[in-house]
Parts: sequence; C-alpha cells; structure tokens
Amino acid sequence: MKRALVSVTNDLATDNRVHRTCTVLQELGYEVWLIGRKLPGSLPLERPYRTRRMRLLFTKGPLFYAEYNLRLFFLLLFGRATLLFSNDLDTLLPNFLAARIRGMRLVYDTHEFFTEVPELVQRPRVRAVWLAIERWIFPKLQTVITVNQSIADAYRARYGKELHVVRNIPMPRELGPLPSRAVLDLPADKHVLVLQGSGINVDRGAEEAVLAMRELPDCLLLVIGGGDAWPVLQHMVKAHVLENRVRLLGKMPYARMMDYTRNADLGLTLDKDTNLNYRFSLPNKLFDYLRAGIPVLATDLPEVAAIVHGYACGTLIARPDPECIVQAVNALFADAPGCTALKHSAARAARALDGTAEVAALRAVLQDLP
Repeated sequence: MKRALVSVTNDLATDNRVHRTCTVLQELGYEVWLIGRKLPGSLPLERPYRTRRMRLLFTKGPLFYAEYNLRLFFLLLFGRATLLFSNDLDTLLPNFLAARIRGMRLVYDTHEFFTEVPELVQRPRVRAVWLAIERWIFPKLQTVITVNQSIADAYRARYGKELHVVRNIPMPRELGPLPSRAVLDLPADKHVLVLQGSGINVDRGAEEAVLAMRELPDCLLLVIGGGDAWPVLQHMVKAHVLENRVRLLGKMPYARMMDYTRNADLGLTLDKDTNLNYRFSLPNKLFDYLRAGIPVLATDLPEVAAIVHGYACGTLIARPDPECIVQAVNALFADAPGCTALKHSAARAARALDGTAEVAALRAVLQDLP
C-alpha cells in the first residue's frame, strides 16, 4: 500500500491546509501519517489518519529547530513510506535528505514566502541560514505547491521554477445551528468585530485594531487565536483599560471559533505591507469571514484586494493605522443599507469560493506523481 509521511512544525490542531492535504492523499489511496509537535496548550486532536505529535525539549529558537529537524529526519529515514510531503521551509531539509537517501518522491508545499517573513527579515543572520537551505534545495525540487499566484510568481522570479497554486479556500463544513449572542456572552447592542488566526504576529495589525477600540465605544473586538503578538495585546488591553471593548479569546476548535465569527458584524484582516510575505498573503481568515456572511475590512494588499474588489464584499484601507480603522468602521456602520449589501456580497463570495476547485487542483498534482 502507498504510504505518505506528511510533516509540519505546528501542533496540527488548527492547520486546515495540512488536514486537506492528508484527506486528499487518503482519497488517492495513501495511508497517511501526519507528524507535528505537542505543546502544553495543544487542543485535542481527532483525525481519520494516523498522527504523531512529538514532545520536544525546546519550543522555539535554534535549539527547537535543530531538535525537531533531527528527530524528524530519523522518523523519515526509517519510517515506512513511498511519498514524503514537506510543509514549509522549516521541515524541508530533513525531508530532502531522507528522500535523497531513500530514493523517494518528495512534494514541497510552501505556505508562505518563508524567507521574507518579518521574523527573518529583521534578523539577517538567521535569515541567511534559511535562505542558504532554500537556495540549495529549491532548484532541485520537482513538485512544489504554494498558496497563491503572487507567491508562485515571486519564487519563479527567484529560482526559475513553475509552482502549482492551491489556495487556502476551505471546503464547506457543517457548522451546526448558530448560537445566539446571549449564549456566547456577546452584547446585543454593540457592533462586534472579529480578528482571528493562529498566526497573530508582529505587523499583522492586531495592535492597531486594539488601539482603535479606544475610539469605538459602540463596538466590541474579539481576537481569536494566538501568536507572537498575544502578550503585547494582553498588556495593551490592560494599559488602555479596554477590557469592556476587547476580548482575547485564545485558540479554540474551528466550529467554536466560527460560532463567534458568525455572530460578528465585521471581519478584520490587517496585514501590513512591511515584507513580501505579508504583501502577498491570502489568509485563511478572509474565507472564514465570507463563510460567516460578514463583510471584510482589509488592508489594500494584492491578493486580498482582488477578492474584496472582485466580490464587492468589504472595504479596503491603505494602512492599518488606528485612525484609518476607526474611520472605516464608523463609515461602514453609518451606512446600514450599504452594510447589508456587503453582507449579501460576502455570502455570494463564499458560495463561489467554496474550495472545490482548490481540492481538484491539489488532487491533480498528487495523482500525477510517478
């Protein structure tokens, strides 16, 4: 039987893209083993395929990557498999080495423009290490997938290789009855804004959204997820006495998160144009907002703007300054008929962007593997 070893450095619980990959591999007759890591706050995990979450001594920094990559290498080297599937650059080296040694097929899915993320751009020596790994391995890869055409074009310009594009558009999922705001302890007399994501990090606009709430007394901001900016957000909420206007809800199962999002009035995606990775991003939360039938307030970045303009489902701001956010939110909610029209457009966009085409694109790539 065909067997695929799929690896990623996160804790697997909220990575819907990787889950979709594993599901498609199963449909194509592969026995799937998904490998990640276990964190103290990791959510319970139930999947229709085998998973392994490694408990590591280190949780971040060079020692984490060294420990994870070494352990992953030996798992891949001795694990029974016919296909290795690497997700992002931080798993690529052990996958590439194991595939070379064992003569196996390797598929690489880069979820972002990895060496251009702000955490690396601001640390040039660390970036140089990852860039050296990428420059050594990337030209040798045969099958590479990424999340949108902008990133595919950037990689083609850098390495002269054509990439397959599979966007992060989710398939429709049964979410169950919509709980009321009262059940979720949400106010009925306020406009609810939501900013969600497992990577709420530096330069993604969360800090500015919190500061904007100082001037939005009729609104409540829900921040759902986690990331490097979380401790900063906690401090800001306390420092500006915004406990009644901002709720930091943390990570939660997808269906539960969508209960809150479906009760919101506006979804925020506020990445800054500070690096190529954010400039070209097309975040999952955009499609979750559309699925929830709520308008989008977004920064004017190419991939997101194409969706917002193409489906007339929200409004764009040039930059996520608190003042710009306040003006845009007030203008949206001051125009009740316009806001209703945006909600209808969001619902239409969700029906058009249901993920079916992306699953078909992924299936076409994987079923053509020799």
